[in-house]
Amino acid sequence: MKSPDPDRQLLARLADGGVHSGADLAHMLGVTRTAIWKRLAGLTARGVQLDRIRGHGYRLAHPVDLLDADRIQAGLRPDIRAALQEVRVDFFTDSTSQRLLQAPDCHGRVLLAEFQANGRGRRGTTWISPLASGICLSLGWRLEAAPAGAGALSILAGAALIRALLRIGVRAIGLKWPNDLMYQGCKVGGLLIESRAQLAGPMEIVIGVGLNVRLPRGMAVAGDNQPADLSQCCAHLPTRNEIVVVMVEELIDMLAALAAGTISAYRDEWRQHDLSIGHTAELRMAAETLHGHVLGITDAGMLRMSVNGVEREFASGELSLRLR
Repeated sequence: MKSPDPDRQLLARLADGGVHSGADLAHMLGVTRTAIWKRLAGLTARGVQLDRIRGHGYRLAHPVDLLDADRIQAGLRPDIRAALQEVRVDFFTDSTSQRLLQAPDCHGRVLLAEFQANGRGRRGTTWISPLASGICLSLGWRLEAAPAGAGALSILAGAALIRALLRIGVRAIGLKWPNDLMYQGCKVGGLLIESRAQLAGPMEIVIGVGLNVRLPRGMAVAGDNQPADLSQCCAHLPTRNEIVVVMVEELIDMLAALAAGTISAYRDEWRQHDLSIGHTAELRMAAETLHGHVLGITDAGMLRMSVNGVEREFASGELSLRLR
C-alpha cells in the first residue's frame, strides 16, 4: 500500500479549522519542528494560506476539504462506477493528463491531483491552481471507432461540464470558444482534450479539466484572463468531492451519447451558453490577428466569424479567441 503523503497528512490535520502547535504537528508526523516549518513553507508556496498565531501555532486561513477517492466512488451512480477501472487522487503530480497518456491503458481511469506543477492549457499554456483550491481532473476513455462528431469533443465536453455545474446550483456561467468556462468576464475553468490514436483500432482520449472552486483571497494573475471561482456563482457550494462526482457522471454520459450518435442536445446547449456569439471579437493566431463578428460554431465545433464581411471558419485546435 502506498504510504500517506506527509504534506497531505499535515493539511488534513489543519483542515479541522483549529490551531495546531508546531510541536503537535511534529509529533503527528514523527519529525522535528524545523521539518514541520519547512513543510508548511512548501504548502504556502503552493497556494495554501496559513495564519500563524503567535505563541499558539498555525491554522488555515479558510476551510479546505480534501479530495477523497473512496468518497467520490461511493457518490457515483452504480452504472458510472461500474464503467470505471479506477478513481485515484494524487496529492502532487506534474500533470494528471500526461500521467494517463503514459499509462498502458487509460480507459475508464479518473486521476485527480490536489496540486499539479505542469497542468496544460491550449497552445502550450500552463494551468496552475493553488493547492486544494480547485479541481484538476483527467478522464481517460477509449473510443472503439472515431464516431461522427468526434472532432467536436471540446464542444461536447464543455456542454457536459455546464450540465454538471447547473446540477450543483451554479448560475450565470457561460462558455467562451473553444473551451473556457466564464463568469462575469473572468475564467472559472477550462478543458483540454488529448488523444493517443493508433494506426488501426480504437482511439484513446484524455479529457483534462481545470476548475477553480475556492481560490485564495487576494489572488491575481498577470494578463487579461483573470480568475473567478465557483464560490462566486453558487449560493450553496457543495464539497469538491461532490462536484467531482457530477463532473465525472456528466462527462461519461456525454461519451456514451457520442458513441450512440445522439449528441445534438449537447451542441444545442453549448450554443445556449455561448458568450461569444453576436460580439465583435479579436482572433489571435500564430501568424496574424483578425477582427470580426462572431456568428457561432459549426456542428464540428469550429468558430464561425465574419471577417471584413466574409464568413470564415476556424479550427479550435489552433486558435484562441479574445472578446473586446
